[in-house]
Amino acid sequence: MIDLHCHTKVSDNSLTIEEVILLAKEKGVTHLAITDHDTTAGLQEAIELGERYGIEIIPGIEISAYDLKRQTRAHILGFYVTPGHQAIYDLCQPMINRRHQASINMVAKIIEAGYEITWEEVEQFTAGGTGVYKQHIMHVLLEKGYTDHIYGELYKKLFSRGGAAQTQGIAFESIEYIDVFDAIKAIREAGGVPVLAHPGQFNNFEAVPEWVKIGLEGIEVKHPLHAEEEERKASELADQFNLVQTGGTDFHGFYGEKETDLGSKCMGLNTIERLKQRQQSIFETSV
Repeated sequence: MIDLHCHTKVSDNSLTIEEVILLAKEKGVTHLAITDHDTTAGLQEAIELGERYGIEIIPGIEISAYDLKRQTRAHILGFYVTPGHQAIYDLCQPMINRRHQASINMVAKIIEAGYEITWEEVEQFTAGGTGVYKQHIMHVLLEKGYTDHIYGELYKKLFSRGGAAQTQGIAFESIEYIDVFDAIKAIREAGGVPVLAHPGQFNNFEAVPEWVKIGLEGIEVKHPLHAEEEERKASELADQFNLVQTGGTDFHGFYGEKETDLGSKCMGLNTIERLKQRQQSIFETSV
């Protein structure tokens, strides 16, 4: 069983790298991609722990990108990236810094709105990570009794982006994301295979033909947010443009939007071989 989309406490999972790998072993996962947001930090540790516990770790990343043409977000997974590669660091570290500063601003707004929390209380949930995410802020609010779950009405009240029928959240902070073209390029420079994550979430289907031309190699078909229609669209695009079809649970532990078992979105072990073939092809064209 394989899972090609999983986070750790390095970004926005409630569980540490070791806890995630132990859970994967318990669930019968044999191949696990660690794809933390905008960083390769922790990948070497994950690989070593995977060897200890008998799980093959695929070093990965999920880059928080933006489709400038269509004015929508797009997440790009990178499989078999080189941990610590300079191209990834140079592109993503400014994004990490922007997100962390936005979190500082959001917490200040929440305090100003009358919620009795502190920045120090939020930071306690981020030990070993790259910074504060909204889930960490909600965790403190949950512990203080302001809500009984991470997502829901309070989350919307604080962080909603606004638009359509929604009012913008009182703590909302906009963040400048990474250009999707740069994300795909950096993953390839780092020896990785770029794959479009959960296209149904941000309705990225229309952009796929353009992104294939600049080096997109795969598309995530199975994902907890994909219904049958989204899976069908993704699979048809994969067939049309010769893309590797992947699947993963996008596991976030306690911070997940949906309760999902690791390995439950498996596309089959041959997916690993297809990704390795694409990685080899990328390597051969770069030398």
